Amino acid sequence: MTNREIRDAYLNFFKSKAHQIVASAPVVIKNDPTLMFTNAGMNQFKELFLGQTAITYSRVADTQRCLRVSGKHNDLEEVGIDTYHHTLFEMLGNWSFGDYFKKEAIEWAWELLTEVYKLDKNRLYVTIFEGDATESLQRDDEAYDHWKKWIAEDRILLGNKKDNFWEMGETGPCGPCSEIHYDMRSEQERLNQPGQELVNADHPQVIEVWNLVFMQFNRLKSGDLEFLPAKHVDTGMGFERLVRAIQNKTSNYDTDVFQPLINFISEKSGIPYGEAETTDIAMRVISDHIRAVSFAIADGQLPSNNKAGYVIRRILRRAVRYAYTFLGFKNPFFNELVPLLAQQFEGVFDELIQQQSFVQKVILEEEVSFLRTLTTGISRFESYVVDKEAIDGQFAFELFDTYGFPIDLTQLLAREKNLDVDMVAFQEALQSQKERSRSATAVDTGDWVLVHGNEESEFLGYDFLETDCQIIQYRKVTSKGKDQYQLVLSQTPFYAEGGGQVGDTGYLLQKETNEKIFVVDTKKENGLIVHFTNDLPTNIQATFHAVVDKQKRLDTENNHSATHLLHAALKQVLGDHVNQKGSLVSPDILRFDVSHFSKITYEEIKQVEDIVNAKIRENIPLTEQRHVPLQQALDSGVNALFGEKYGDFVRVVTFDRNFSNELCGGTHVKATGQIGFFKIISESAVAAGVRRIEAITGTKSAAVIREKFELFNKLQELLKNPKDFVATFSSLIEENADLKKEIQNNILEKSLALKQKLEDKFETINGINFLAVEVDLPNSEAVKTLAYALKGSVPNLFLVVATNNDDKPNLTVVVSEELVKSHNLNASTIVKDLAKDIQGGGGGQPTFATAGGKNSTGLQSAIARAKEFLN
Repeated sequence: MTNREIRDAYLNFFKSKAHQIVASAPVVIKNDPTLMFTNAGMNQFKELFLGQTAITYSRVADTQRCLRVSGKHNDLEEVGIDTYHHTLFEMLGNWSFGDYFKKEAIEWAWELLTEVYKLDKNRLYVTIFEGDATESLQRDDEAYDHWKKWIAEDRILLGNKKDNFWEMGETGPCGPCSEIHYDMRSEQERLNQPGQELVNADHPQVIEVWNLVFMQFNRLKSGDLEFLPAKHVDTGMGFERLVRAIQNKTSNYDTDVFQPLINFISEKSGIPYGEAETTDIAMRVISDHIRAVSFAIADGQLPSNNKAGYVIRRILRRAVRYAYTFLGFKNPFFNELVPLLAQQFEGVFDELIQQQSFVQKVILEEEVSFLRTLTTGISRFESYVVDKEAIDGQFAFELFDTYGFPIDLTQLLAREKNLDVDMVAFQEALQSQKERSRSATAVDTGDWVLVHGNEESEFLGYDFLETDCQIIQYRKVTSKGKDQYQLVLSQTPFYAEGGGQVGDTGYLLQKETNEKIFVVDTKKENGLIVHFTNDLPTNIQATFHAVVDKQKRLDTENNHSATHLLHAALKQVLGDHVNQKGSLVSPDILRFDVSHFSKITYEEIKQVEDIVNAKIRENIPLTEQRHVPLQQALDSGVNALFGEKYGDFVRVVTFDRNFSNELCGGTHVKATGQIGFFKIISESAVAAGVRRIEAITGTKSAAVIREKFELFNKLQELLKNPKDFVATFSSLIEENADLKKEIQNNILEKSLALKQKLEDKFETINGINFLAVEVDLPNSEAVKTLAYALKGSVPNLFLVVATNNDDKPNLTVVVSEELVKSHNLNASTIVKDLAKDIQGGGGGQPTFATAGGKNSTGLQSAIARAKEFLN
């Protein structure tokens, strides 16, 4: 079976078992602060397990793009070294939300593996949870009893908490699990050692292919376990490992999932795959990493220097480094794999083929940048190692931290010169950095405390800015030593940050006591609208009146609706290739990132502004459709964004169906006239193929226009109200430039005239022409001109020039090259010593150095001491 046939067979099998087949969520997570990336198939269903969202389908199956490169689940350093770890991988999964449980999950897993995929039953082993006395957890006899109906009991193995109690993170849904392992060794190897002894022993040919997780608990911040509202099934099967088992390969990289990529790399490098371990590892790393980087960019995460963007940049650079070091690619190559990868996943994950050119452009620019970094790093390394017996760990860390130079490349370069890198010092510096970063971002989040736990939360903010409510639950959060509280309300008018729009602020009022609790931010977490406050109400059980900051909301709505108009206008002016790549909608400004491969010209910006302002003047009423089936909305031609995970039902926001028609959960004006006026204030590059536009609307645009007019009026008054403002201003600039040139010429003449006077004042001491003198010159350039003129005319020169302008003393020391060599005189050393007399400091080159200070009375002392350096 091909990998496509294997994937289709999985989805069709569970479709026949009444499962709804759903789309993969993006690999970049936007509404869960506990995760950067989707690292398991269950991530998008977390709120269903917790009972925080209504269940639409009780049985679901999919293939999910997963990324494991950070946090607890981090496989990055194993990737390419072994044959079965990956950064990005597909996880085939089937779920039951309060429907079937262990019996059906086990029965169907066995049926699929042995009857559909025809895997050898004698090579299969399963594990169950052995229990854990420290947490009062019993052995999973229920799973054991179901398994023994299908597999011999000596193939049912006990697993400890580490292997057979699955937890997504420090907190959250969890439960016992059953892993299914497949023994791919030769018959002789299997006779020599039973497979039971190699399960979960990191043997490369006895591998886990499927994990059946039985979600029963929620792990609290305290470490305690509480039962979930219902029992669920969460299974995850590594697609790449499954393909390997079915295709009977010894490595995931030998399957038709990776071989097209590896063959392409091999042909481009001219190095056969299988020839040497070092080049094989490099090809595996590159073929793996292109998948992670490409899908992350397609899902909306650009490489950057922080958070998720830094992780993607690190993966990309790891691949480029392997290509550079082991395969000889000195020019960009990594990006050339994107079209092949997009073709591989066409019809499976179409996000990539739809954005192929954009993704390739971003990767190309990152490659070019990092190759420059490698060249710079190697140059710094070569300069550093001269006369060195070892590589200092602090220097290695500087290369890594400041220049992005990989430590393993530093070690490789060191080995070539028979040098060792002090890895202990490097690791200490790295650990110190991590601890600083960890302490700066550390957040201690408490468990939720239920207040009115039987209620559900409802968002009213599209229609109301005030409402009465109760607190359903709350928790305490500590960050940087500051305590905050997070509240979930029974109903709320507060919009939670999302879709680029900032969260609402306002207050909760307890009417009986007149106690006011200010809401400083609102965010969404796993489907919950969470209100941030600095204080907790005195009576947490009371009824409150929730009030949104109206002006902030109105200003934000102006900018959000203007963003939709801007998007549509950009498509008209620049072309349909323009797509949103990020946005920020705040009350003060709107920021909009779009895919476009060249600078947006002034004329194009004017056209865009004219279109948007015309639509504002039309006062187009908002057409809003709520709870529209997703596919129905997409079929109608609505604009949807890459990298967004939409639910089964969506909200459609329209301003003139033939102009702006988008999926959006944000808040908007009732009609475009409310926006007032739209003005773009900046346009710049963010990344390859991404331009950033910043604009203002409403009261902010009016204020800026007023400010500009006031400035213009003041300038007109200063210029005596000229008829042609630009011509008058240009004339002033030219006149100023002429005057500056005339002044410089006068200074030059004065310096040269002074040169002739000073030439007669030199004193010859032991063959050295010496002069220390205070002169009247207006600036450092004049002094420099004088000093170099004297140096050119007086041989064996040792010159000290003092100036005092506006009570700011300065010293200049000039020494001819021959004296630097013959008498070991150094202008930099001398000026630093003399600068003590003027309470200052300075430095420079051996032949020319300067110093400044704050004690002008010390100039004569410095001049008097200068001669001492000739003794």
